Amino acid sequence: MTTFSLKLTAVVLMTLDHLGLYFPAAPVWFRWLGRGAYPLFLFCMVQGYAHTRSRRRYLLRLYLLSLFMTALGLFLDARFPTEAGYGNHNIFLPLFLTGFLISAVELYQRDRKRGRLLLGAAALVQVFYGLLPFLLPGAGNFSGDVLTGIVPNLALNEFGFEFIALGLALYFLRDRREALAAVYLIFCIYQFSAEALYGVFPVQWMMVLALPLMLRYNGEKGRGWKWFFYVYYPAHTCLLFLLARSLG
Repeated sequence: MTTFSLKLTAVVLMTLDHLGLYFPAAPVWFRWLGRGAYPLFLFCMVQGYAHTRSRRRYLLRLYLLSLFMTALGLFLDARFPTEAGYGNHNIFLPLFLTGFLISAVELYQRDRKRGRLLLGAAALVQVFYGLLPFLLPGAGNFSGDVLTGIVPNLALNEFGFEFIALGLALYFLRDRREALAAVYLIFCIYQFSAEALYGVFPVQWMMVLALPLMLRYNGEKGRGWKWFFYVYYPAHTCLLFLLARSLG
């Protein structure tokens, strides 16, 4: 499979997941299948990041899209208030953080002094995030999901730090399929265990369904359609939210 076909599969799974999110009458297995969407997007992102001609532009694009999703969420919740709200939809933020840390680790491997500076900058951003309520009194009026969309937080993002760590593993093991598969399976087992400990029906482990597709990746990009995937994400969440609100 090419990255194009993997992304297209992820789009279908993501759409099913969000249909299940916004429409409670939808089959529960929509959400189960949806667990495979983000890992596929993450897999494609690290493959693209390994081959992109400009990582700076790549990261800047992801960050600007993160800002856009933050602004979109604020607008929709203010203009079309609902009990559940639009939700925290910002896939671009954890992808940005994953790419940034990949670059930081590789820079550290090549040049420890410069690598330490970049990692130190990342640490300072985390400190700045924690100081936001004191530095900007109005920041306390916004949720953490909004603030992290502006000042990226490693722990507070749509998928959490554990999925950023998974992205690093997918990148550095991209040429070692057996090791990649083993780490991914261990991660899925951990997801099952973590949810079971809280007495809820384990769902996130079903992301294991994405692994066979990853292992079929043939190293080819396939068709372009880059901007389709960037546009589809906010467009479909916005449309489904407004549709659910009108029917609700």
